Amino acid sequence: MFRADLDAIDIKILRELQRDGRMTNVDLSARVGISAPPCLRRVRRLEEAGIIEGYTALLNGGSLGMDIVAFCLVGLKHQSESELRAFEASTGGWPLVRQAWMVSGDSDFLLQCVAKNLSVFQTFVIDVLAAHEQVDTVRTMLTIRQVKKVGLIEL
Repeated sequence: MFRADLDAIDIKILRELQRDGRMTNVDLSARVGISAPPCLRRVRRLEEAGIIEGYTALLNGGSLGMDIVAFCLVGLKHQSESELRAFEASTGGWPLVRQAWMVSGDSDFLLQCVAKNLSVFQTFVIDVLAAHEQVDTVRTMLTIRQVKKVGLIEL
């Protein structure tokens, strides 16, 4: 299913679920202006097509004692496909890394990290990330505060 296959109701469904993925199908159908059974069929079709990847709760890290959100720009020593894939696989074993992107430009990867405190983050950067055999450079950016938080896709 491609964007061209999505009609106005599908777009409304995606917007509403991106705002609140926990609402009931009855509430969703009322918000998009169709009855519940066809709404559920559409949601299932969007899920099966991979447009809706899943549902998750957005947690407030600060209230859970996770006070540090930081980004790391990582440059590898070599950019061969095997080196890129190996580093990519390594990120899966690092709990502090919450999201990771392969990027273009001066760096090879952008990592979003969440840690309990600065000491935990520093230990990760020095003992794990910078010490990784494939890593050449690491640049870190500590966040001050989040100023915008919306769904990743504008519809």
